[in-house]
This record gives sequence, C-alpha cells and structure tokens, in this order.
Amino acid sequence: MAELLKMSEGTALGLHAMAVAAGNEAAISAAVLAEELEASKDHLSKVLKNLTDAGFLHSKRGPSGGYALARPAEEITLLDLYEALEGPLRRDGCLFSDPVCRGGDCILGGTVAKVRKELLEYLSSTPLDEVATSRRRT
Repeated sequence: MAELLKMSEGTALGLHAMAVAAGNEAAISAAVLAEELEASKDHLSKVLKNLTDAGFLHSKRGPSGGYALARPAEEITLLDLYEALEGPLRRDGCLFSDPVCRGGDCILGGTVAKVRKELLEYLSSTPLDEVATSRRRT
C-alpha cells in the first residue's frame, strides 16, 4: 500500500498524551487524559501501557496514582515516541514497499523523499518539552 506517513490513531493519541503528561507536574490518570483528549479510556490505556513498557512513562496505582514521565521531557524527542509506538520511520523516497520505478525516475520527483526528510528533521529535533501542554483540571 502506498503511504507517505504511517501514523495510527494510537500513535497520534500517544504523542498528545505525552505532551499533556509533560505539561503536568503531578501524575495524571488515564481517565483524566482520556477526557482531555476526547478519547476512549480503553484505547488510551493500551497506548499508555506501550509507552510505559518502552520506558517513557512510570505508572502508579491508587488514588494519587496515574502516569508521569520516566525521564525529563527535554530528553525525549517526538521521534523517540513515534518509533516506540509505530516502529521505524521510513527514510526513503518511495511510497511503495516494493519500488515500482525500479531505479527509474519517480513520477513524484523528489517530493516523497523531501517530505520524509523534513518530517524526520522535525520529529528528531523536537523535544517533548517544546510541545508540552498543561491542561490541569481544577
């Protein structure tokens, strides 16, 4: 299947959840995150578990529990998170898994490679603290 960027809803949800978590000083519950992101708590919980397993979040049970960053936000890039949730970001210039141009000129020129390069540069150079959003409820 031809695709410029592979990003599942879970990955998009994980990136946003991490931005919210990074903007909070205290741990934030999955229920509050789900409400803030207008997402299914069950779906979000699976994404948060993946981020915890990958070492980006700590989880704590109980009334004062929730999710908190496992490392400083300035040490986590958006690329780190993307690749933990989605797998390696493609860096080539083809939309197909098996190139159809077979070494010839792509009908899209260098557009696909340019877009992927720009995305890679953005994700790899943007630390989580730069996109952190504080959405604490009172």
